[in-house]
Amino acid sequence: MNWVIWAVFSALFAAVTALLAKVGIRNIDSNLATAVRTLVVFIVAAMVVLISGNTATLRDLSLKTWVFLTLSGVATCVSWLCYFKALQVGEAAKVASVDKLSVVFVILFAAIFLGEELSWKSALGGGLILTGAILISLK
Repeated sequence: MNWVIWAVFSALFAAVTALLAKVGIRNIDSNLATAVRTLVVFIVAAMVVLISGNTATLRDLSLKTWVFLTLSGVATCVSWLCYFKALQVGEAAKVASVDKLSVVFVILFAAIFLGEELSWKSALGGGLILTGAILISLK
């Protein structure tokens, strides 16, 4: 499968995640809900690695890989804590639309830090995402 199909599945499951989480956090602290979700993610991801037989490559990871994956994990944790708190107090569609501003940030950060091209298409697409997030989140 190419990356577009995987990305569509990612978006589909992200939507399902938001709806299930909104129901699941009704009667508990959002930080506890994030911890439970994270534990489930760890268990499922570990099972996938074990089943696929990719555990041997753990020994081959460089220090740089460990550092950047660790930092990515910390950023994910902070993002999820914020997302679950927003989801607990806000409407799911509004929270999810503002959360998708991450695409705009990725466009900018990838151009600045990774040297990826900032084309008129990505600028226009980012602008439309920003406009959509604003429109959806307005009362």
